[in-house]
Amino acid sequence: MPKPKSNSLADLGGMVYSTNPNYKPDEVEENNESVAPSRQDLRVWLEKNHRGGKTATVIKGFIGSADDLETLGKTLKTKCGTGGTAKDGEIIIQGDHRDKIMTMLAQLGYKAKKAGS
Repeated sequence: MPKPKSNSLADLGGMVYSTNPNYKPDEVEENNESVAPSRQDLRVWLEKNHRGGKTATVIKGFIGSADDLETLGKTLKTKCGTGGTAKDGEIIIQGDHRDKIMTMLAQLGYKAKKAGS
C-alpha cells in the first residue's frame, strides 16, 4: 500500500532541517499503555472479502501497545489451533472461530460483541 502524499511541511512534523549543530529535536512521547481488559470494547467480525474466498475472524477495537496486541493475538491463535496475524489494532484469525474467541475473551476479562456479517 503506497504511503499517502504529504502536501505541506506541517505534515512532516514542523522541523525539516536545522543548521544548528547543537539542535536536538523534541522527543515525542507515545502513550502506548494498554487499557484494562474490562474497559475495552472489542468487536468480533467474520470476513470473507479479499481473502480468496476463505473466512477469517477479525477482532477490532483493541486499545494498547503493539506488544500487548501481539500477546493477545498469540494467545487466541494458540487456543484456536490456527494461524493469523495481529497488526494495526486488529487481530486476524484464520477460519470461523467467533464463538470460541467470544468465550476466550470473556475469560480474559474483555468485553466483546459479535459484529458485522
